[in-house]
Amino acid sequence: MSKEIPLRVHNLTFRYRIREVPAIREMTFELQRGELLLVAGASGCGKTTLMRCINGLIPRSYRGEMTGTIHLFGEDATQMEMARLSQTVGTLLQDPEKQIVGSFVLNEVAFGLENLGLPRDEILRRVDETLDYLGILHLRDRETFGLSGGEKQKVALAGVLAMRPQILLLDEPLASLDPASAQEALQLFRRLADEGVSIMLVEHRVEDVLQIHPDHVLYMEEGEQVYYGDAEGLMRVVDYHKVKLPAPIVVERAKSEPPPAIEPAIGAEDGEKLIEFRHVHFRYDSALPDVLHDINLTIHRGDVLAILGHNGAGKTTLVKHALGLLKPTEGEVLLEGRSTRSMTVAQAAHTVGYVFQSPTQMLFAPTVEEELAFGPRNLHFDEATIRRNVDEALRVVHMEAYRDSPPLALSFGQQKRISIAAILAMKSRILMMDEPTAGQDYWNYVAFMDAIIQTPGFDAIIFITHDVDLAVVYANRVVLVDKGRVAADGKPPEVLGDEALLRRCRVVPTSLLALNMRYLPRTGRFMRAEALAHLI
Repeated sequence: MSKEIPLRVHNLTFRYRIREVPAIREMTFELQRGELLLVAGASGCGKTTLMRCINGLIPRSYRGEMTGTIHLFGEDATQMEMARLSQTVGTLLQDPEKQIVGSFVLNEVAFGLENLGLPRDEILRRVDETLDYLGILHLRDRETFGLSGGEKQKVALAGVLAMRPQILLLDEPLASLDPASAQEALQLFRRLADEGVSIMLVEHRVEDVLQIHPDHVLYMEEGEQVYYGDAEGLMRVVDYHKVKLPAPIVVERAKSEPPPAIEPAIGAEDGEKLIEFRHVHFRYDSALPDVLHDINLTIHRGDVLAILGHNGAGKTTLVKHALGLLKPTEGEVLLEGRSTRSMTVAQAAHTVGYVFQSPTQMLFAPTVEEELAFGPRNLHFDEATIRRNVDEALRVVHMEAYRDSPPLALSFGQQKRISIAAILAMKSRILMMDEPTAGQDYWNYVAFMDAIIQTPGFDAIIFITHDVDLAVVYANRVVLVDKGRVAADGKPPEVLGDEALLRRCRVVPTSLLALNMRYLPRTGRFMRAEALAHLI
């Protein structure tokens, strides 16, 4: 084992060839053996660029001007062969869809090992050891296409760990995971670090990562290193409007600021029936068991509905029925009183706008503007209305500057916002979003969720989320899904106040939920931490 420091970055600056200003400037830090380093900061602050410099994608795949040095175990990273560098540094990408290349889990995890030319017996042994280590050995012979987003993330991680890297770079690894799976993943990262792997963890869910006590924290703003030190010091310097901190800390710091405005509901609750699920069962194949079991659910005008549940619980399968993307095996789904069996997806799209969990499943146009115009144009809006809708949607998601950019060249978080904007531009009466805040920094997700909730024209908003606090702040109704069944349906305090039920469904209470439950007799409703600060 080398006694050299695994990673040493000194005065690192990089400017992309197509940009005028550097993406990162004068970064200096170290990563010791067995250390877990949290890297935090708003979207676009340079976190992903920093990772690309370390894993060799810069300057090999992304061209530009780089100064400063990166040393891996004392060796200049820019002079290392890519094959050897990739065995030293393993990278888990933010979007598992971009990382998975195999049709089956076994092939996917074995892919890197095959490229190393290892013997077949060694490959199979490492694959099984890694899958077992991650607790997903049961997925070994599954098709990767049929996995949930969280399962795909775990399989992608298995493919990286099977290579046995000494340094592990994790780019938003919690983005697709339910709260319980996220806690398990974080405990795994801590265990890997304790076993000697050096880990750089880029993550927006700072509150969650703090629970495993990262050894150091690197906080970035606009490409610059603002803070590098222990976690306690981060609480004093970070802008809590940009990075989500534990609720008690936000409450304490927000007391000296003006109270935030309270968002209005989108309309009267318990209005007309918009979507009805009547005894819905669904299976993907006749040889497979049901994914949904006897679903009875009605969406009303005025609902802001959060759907919570563990990875693989059936949440996405459920909402796809509302648009007719899937048809029930048994039972019936009614959209405004009409069975989805008799409707095309195009017909349903006049009423329901659906944002997919993975933006790469939606985006295809050469520019952002053309992407946003595609839906309204196919719904036969006039050109003046299309331009107005596109402009408004870009403002809501803060992506005006990227109007002429290719959507698929953007970061995962930016792609997610573009996919939301594409649906907003269609002005659907019912908005359905699958994990809308995945890969988003706190400031951006609060800004666009506030804007969406206050945008007139929506009869109902439905969002699938693993972010309990998103349901706490924005929902007026919560549906808890567990193993293909509706485990609970009601007002947020009723559903989220049952901690035993939440934990059975692998939903983990947060510090904000705990504060809201504590002060609910006084406030009468759930509120964000900034508002609670002025009432308690």
